Amino acid sequence: MSKEFMTAVKDRRTYYALSKESPISDARIQEIIEQAAEYAPTAFNSQGGRMVLLLGEQHDKLWDITMETLRKIAPVGNFESTENKIKSFRDGYGTVLFFEDQSVVKGLQEKFALYADNFPIWSLESAGLLQYIVWTALEEEGLGASLQHYNPLIDAEVQKTWDIPNDWKLLGQMPFGKPTAPAGEKQSLPLEGRIKVFK
Repeated sequence: MSKEFMTAVKDRRTYYALSKESPISDARIQEIIEQAAEYAPTAFNSQGGRMVLLLGEQHDKLWDITMETLRKIAPVGNFESTENKIKSFRDGYGTVLFFEDQSVVKGLQEKFALYADNFPIWSLESAGLLQYIVWTALEEEGLGASLQHYNPLIDAEVQKTWDIPNDWKLLGQMPFGKPTAPAGEKQSLPLEGRIKVFK
């Protein structure tokens, strides 16, 4: 990576205006996904994160599924803003689907019963770290992204379309592409009251 870590952290933003272009190859995108999976920290080194990379027509198919799923449940006459948002994701270059393998969580609960209630929480923490690594790495390569959550509405169709194992629980969708407009201004709450330091 070419940037210092905190610079990359500051630069990572949410982009909604995307194009079907990428400044890097599909092989490099896949490499980012693979490295994130290999090195993201997980509780008990459980490595329960799973990802599916959708490019080209497969990416378009995901957002077509999402559009049609939402169209069936959206109030009549109130669909235009939702439609525009889904189209903006479809306009991107690709999507990363993030899952957590529930068989891993259950296995840990059985093996370490004392911590059973915590493993679902730790699994979500691990998922967040994985998502953040991928998001920041894509940003560093010149790709904009956002994190969406149309699960569980699309879960069954996603599982059927891409033959996803039953134990994989869909947690988020990350559409990405070359940004066509700047990210919105980031509003930060004052750090006072959010951080305590004791010496």
